[in-house]
Amino acid sequence: MIRYEGRETQVLANLLRPRTAVSAHCDLPCGVYDPAQARIEAESVKAICEKYAANEDPVFRARAILIKEQRSQLVKEHLWVLWTDYFKPPHFEKYPQLHQLFNEATKLAGAGGTKGSMDVKAAEDLLARIAEIEKIFWETKQA
Repeated sequence: MIRYEGRETQVLANLLRPRTAVSAHCDLPCGVYDPAQARIEAESVKAICEKYAANEDPVFRARAILIKEQRSQLVKEHLWVLWTDYFKPPHFEKYPQLHQLFNEATKLAGAGGTKGSMDVKAAEDLLARIAEIEKIFWETKQA
């Protein structure tokens, strides 16, 4: 490459500059995001809590706790992706409760909720929040 007072940098920048500005409500085509992933993991968490309560075997219980904590973490991760990647400012304007719902749901999936306890009620509360998020999600997909 021949250097001529930084000219090669400017030429390269001009070649790589996007020609068209685009806008999309998600990073990939629609259909990639779905709150069902979080719901399925949360249903698993609830079922594990129920099975834990019905079983006295210490080995089973130890495994149940481990799997339930992993599933709770997956719930949080699926919710975070929806919260940060799918939902955009217009959604939050139209549904002002959305930030609060995600905050409550991720906390319910965390150490103060299903990840840190075997409380079936916490799992039911988590599923209720996810259902509210899911309802809003599908309304936004119809728009």
